[in-house]
Amino acid sequence: MPVAGVPSLSGRLIASYVLDWFIIIALVAIGAGLWTVSPNRRPFTLTDPSISFPFVEEEKVTNATLFVVTVIVPLILTFLAVIILPPTHSPAYNAMASKSLTWRRKIWELHTAWLSLCLSFALCFFFTQAMKNLFGKPRPDLLSRCDPDWENQADHALGGYPQVLNGFYLVSATICRQTDQSKLDDGFSAFPSGHATYSWAGMLYLTLFFAGKFGVTFPYSSRASSNSASPSGSNLRNGGASQQTTTTPSDHTQTAGESSKPAAPPLYLLLPLFIPLCVAVYITSTRFSDFRHHPFDIIFGSLMGTAFSFLAYRLYHQPIRRGGGGSWGPRSSGRAFGFGSVAERKRDDDVDDHRKGDVELGNLSTERQNNGYGNMPGVATVPAANAR
Repeated sequence: MPVAGVPSLSGRLIASYVLDWFIIIALVAIGAGLWTVSPNRRPFTLTDPSISFPFVEEEKVTNATLFVVTVIVPLILTFLAVIILPPTHSPAYNAMASKSLTWRRKIWELHTAWLSLCLSFALCFFFTQAMKNLFGKPRPDLLSRCDPDWENQADHALGGYPQVLNGFYLVSATICRQTDQSKLDDGFSAFPSGHATYSWAGMLYLTLFFAGKFGVTFPYSSRASSNSASPSGSNLRNGGASQQTTTTPSDHTQTAGESSKPAAPPLYLLLPLFIPLCVAVYITSTRFSDFRHHPFDIIFGSLMGTAFSFLAYRLYHQPIRRGGGGSWGPRSSGRAFGFGSVAERKRDDDVDDHRKGDVELGNLSTERQNNGYGNMPGVATVPAANAR
């Protein structure tokens, strides 16, 4: 059923999001293909203590466990959070939205949550596998995997200074007598750490999602007048919407905007935010204790996972501090693919100009509405004069 002030989802708009999913699937498929390719095998020396650690047969966190923890679990938890908890909206929306609008909002939130989470993982998977193959850095346990031919080092030498340093040769991977090529290939996949990348991509995204869903943020003050409510006050106190409290004869201590003053969130709300981070730290630490990665590999992988997680989250969600972490609305039909004809852009601009005096009962900013990317399905608009 059409909703006043909300455009219908056109085939062009739906196709643009189908394309988004196709790109994500393509990145994963390419990454999977790169996983099967033998990496570059960087030359090494048999006297390097940093690659002389023993090979651990049983990893603390296997690849299967990593996939379940960093992908499947976040998908399930975001699904439950969206279905069980109310939409990320202001009290005005929650009071006026019908059940059908609420479920439409839930479906959209779930779509953006899964889309951004899968984008985070896909980017990490693609770049991690590509970089592993390109760099071919030896793991700390390479010599244990390699089983080198110690007696014939000179036959496999690529460089070094044996005349100056007795027996110091830089050798190629041909010196290895390991018959299991997959085990040997994995020995040249140290940089960057995939476990670190994927764990921070999935777990940090989960933290950001829960922070936005629960409205957990650092308290801060806006520049609004003390005679009006501050929309940037703690979401936990005003539900993310401006409130104004007037004085009454019976209560002269309550001033205008007092209910919107910044306040720290309850500490128990930090628990669902810190648990995913602790999981990421544990998974990352196992790569060091299992002698699979050097410290720099782990640090770089963690930073890369963090960057992609934040990037994917912000593409489809508002800033947690200013917007409560709610989802951005869908693109406008005329700009579904980021560009459109002159007539389509003019039509969208005319619609945006018509809405400049409107206040949405959702959680989208006016700035986002005015650039053609803020039309939320299932969210009505009312004149600003009638907004409460």
